[in-house]
Amino acid sequence: MSPQDADRATAAARADARAGRAGHRWAVRLAHGMRAALVLLLMGLVSSALAALLTGCASSVPVADTPSPQQMLHDDRFPPNQERIDPEDALALSPAMREFVRTRLSGFSKVKDQRDALLEALYRPGDLRLEYDAERTRTASEAFEARTGNCLSLTLMTASLARAIGLPVSFRHIYQEEQWSRVGDLQVVSGHVNLGLSRKPTEYKVLGNHEDLLVVDFQPGAEIRHQRAMELDEDTIVAMYLNNRAAEWMALGQLDRAYWWARAAWLKSPRLLAALNTLGVVYRRHGDVAEAEHAFREVLRRESGNTQTMANLAQLLRQSGRADEAAQWEARLAALQPYPPFKFFDQGIAAMHAGDYARARDLFTREIDRSAYYHEFYFWLALSNVGLRHWDEVRRALDKAQEVSTTVSQRQLYAAKLASLKSRSSGQ
Repeated sequence: MSPQDADRATAAARADARAGRAGHRWAVRLAHGMRAALVLLLMGLVSSALAALLTGCASSVPVADTPSPQQMLHDDRFPPNQERIDPEDALALSPAMREFVRTRLSGFSKVKDQRDALLEALYRPGDLRLEYDAERTRTASEAFEARTGNCLSLTLMTASLARAIGLPVSFRHIYQEEQWSRVGDLQVVSGHVNLGLSRKPTEYKVLGNHEDLLVVDFQPGAEIRHQRAMELDEDTIVAMYLNNRAAEWMALGQLDRAYWWARAAWLKSPRLLAALNTLGVVYRRHGDVAEAEHAFREVLRRESGNTQTMANLAQLLRQSGRADEAAQWEARLAALQPYPPFKFFDQGIAAMHAGDYARARDLFTREIDRSAYYHEFYFWLALSNVGLRHWDEVRRALDKAQEVSTTVSQRQLYAAKLASLKSRSSGQ
């Protein structure tokens, strides 16, 4: 790459940094998917709105004081729903899946562990050949048809197939360091789920095989032996799917659709406080400030240490002119989270603006040290090294960006950048 190319790349980086950095951000939590702003939690790394179930300490809330799920809903603020939203779809078998079970999974000898048969079918050439892709959250049948999905989608698909051959399944939320990403003006916290397969109740053990639970994890690089997991019931895993779809529609600016999906998630599992946080974010973006505040305060009443919802409430209060109360929540948040997500990254962007590439590199590295699986951090680390003319470091950072990418389009983008860099280097 020539110095002129490097200058153009750095100028483009500065332009990208300026674009879309202004304005307020809201936090959403996703179940996925994907390793703030309005904060959403997504599962399935997962990502974008499950903030409360997976973080913070649950406080004791008297049952008599807990409002019914319907009290948090405001259907009159949104046009009637026009699409199918059926929680049963999340785990439903399609005709193609039933045929796959009949032709590929039902003919194995009883001596063979049926769990091994299922796993072989997931990866064997000529069968499913699955690919990890966190672009959006799919149902079991959609993931089967596309042969791709995030960890939540692939978990749903595998659970459906396992149940079809009589295997008991357990859904597991994995405790791990939170991974943050940005989607427009949303900050997304990605959680992770996987699946445990047990033997059939009548199935005897194969000699030398004493594993009672076989864990299936679709996240690249997952270290299953060191995972700490909490078992989830089916209502919760389905609500996570619905909540992810709500956040994904919100990221596309489809607030009406996001509301109906978040509503379905909240009604499916009112213990999933992430769904209530998502509703709060939808209300706030829709201009329903009182309803948003009610949702955020209810999450915090039940789970007082929920930092995602705390950030959302503090931001709402400050935008509403209640600076004193906002400052109180911000102080509590700072005590729980002294270095907010993206703090060092944003400082690195500012350093790029100023042309201080060495400082930008150090700040991006510091952000990576605490969140090592977000591709954009490595991309900007590469750009800072472009400014420093450290080409080997540029290649290493782009390699890592490609490795940790969670969608096919991201991996293709970084592969193209690497190929371009290598071709220019060989042409010099």
